[in-house]
Amino acid sequence: MKKIYPTKLKIGDEVRIIAPARSMSLISKESREIANKRFADMGLKLTFGKYIEESDDFVSSSIESRIKDLHEVFLDKNVKAISTVIGGFNSNQLLRYIDWDLIKNNPKILCGFSDITALNNAILAKTGLVSYSGPHYSTFGQELYFDYTLEYFKKCLLSDEPFEIKPSDSWTDDKWYMNQKERNSIKNDGWLVINEGKAQGTILGANLCTFNLLQGTEYFPEFPENTVLFIEDDEMSNAVTFDRDLQSVIHQSGFENVKGIVIGRFQKVSQITNDLLIQIIKTKKELNNLPVMANVDFGHTSPMITFPVGGEANLEVENGKIKLEILKH
Repeated sequence: MKKIYPTKLKIGDEVRIIAPARSMSLISKESREIANKRFADMGLKLTFGKYIEESDDFVSSSIESRIKDLHEVFLDKNVKAISTVIGGFNSNQLLRYIDWDLIKNNPKILCGFSDITALNNAILAKTGLVSYSGPHYSTFGQELYFDYTLEYFKKCLLSDEPFEIKPSDSWTDDKWYMNQKERNSIKNDGWLVINEGKAQGTILGANLCTFNLLQGTEYFPEFPENTVLFIEDDEMSNAVTFDRDLQSVIHQSGFENVKGIVIGRFQKVSQITNDLLIQIIKTKKELNNLPVMANVDFGHTSPMITFPVGGEANLEVENGKIKLEILKH
């Protein structure tokens, strides 16, 4: 399938906020004000989907409401990019109801992470449109420790230039939305090299347990001849669940096309240590000859990079030196 790269953002462009997973009702007034200012400071105009404040027993809205907002934003010629409110558990409910031709014929930026992984990869599989795993609208509501996240958002969505990813100086794993002032910054020890080697190819993946929801369906993207798999998991993950979720991907047809793996940083509650992660990777013979690196700045800790699902990455891990680049996005 031919890939479609959406046009990058520029000053004055309109960004629409929609809620394909959980509702905007979760987001505090304080976080909204901070997020709105961050977009304004980039010179971007925000508009909001009609149904994003709806909230049911699952703190979401109906499939019908979410589909209406999704279709409307792709049809609106004034909107250049879509930012999701927050993640959740139910984006995959939408897949059978999406007008894929509408999306293919009206390509634009879609950015979010976690549960939005279902949309990222299904959109690629059904239309060829490259979308982005990166901060939600709600993520922009962080008052502190946001510079790194903002830097890579701009590099990926406001420029066509290739860029190299470097480790953040520090990271956090706290409920920042509960108390914006008291944050616990942790020194970043850098990336973990598990296997050395080189890989260059198409990026697939993002949130692993959500990616796996697409297995066996028309929405699971084929592994291109050269694939670099980006994976991370959330607070419900532990060594056992991550191991079996990764094994499940390895069993998929075409996995032999995966030439490298980049793993995002785990949350502390997962109790997945470097030693445990190395043990998981080393028990899988299919990964023996692939470069594998971990503790990269994406996933459910902060800060995070933005990367293109369907875009191109270059990974070099040799003699203790690491280079990770986003080539085409």
